Amino acid sequence: MKAGDTVLPPVVQTLKLGGLDDWGPGWARKVWQPSPDLLNSDGSMFGGYLAALADQILAFAAMTAVPADAMFRTSNLKIDFIRVGKAEPLRLEGRVVAKTRSIIHVEADFFRPDGELIARASAQQIITPFGAA
Repeated sequence: MKAGDTVLPPVVQTLKLGGLDDWGPGWARKVWQPSPDLLNSDGSMFGGYLAALADQILAFAAMTAVPADAMFRTSNLKIDFIRVGKAEPLRLEGRVVAKTRSIIHVEADFFRPDGELIARASAQQIITPFGAA
């Protein structure tokens, strides 16, 4: 996925979420450029869209910690909007904060190009074995 040669899922393509730029054990990072058709009439970023980006970067971070024989689903997602985001690139940084046998707790920060924090998100990912309901 990091190399850019992975076909992204239809929902990622439809929502123009993009892939990721880099990752390592317990973290994931990407830069995302908003498309003009995803902005509010005043040029600000739509909060619900930022929540979708948060869910994605939090999932990327969780992917680095999930056992090979399991999958996960977001069971809780929270996002705090700190500053208004505009039509400029965002740096998203997700990280695993804690992991048990059944839950991965992840957090993410959204930064403007000037380094200012515009949003912080957190989620709990429930781990389930492959094939479980």
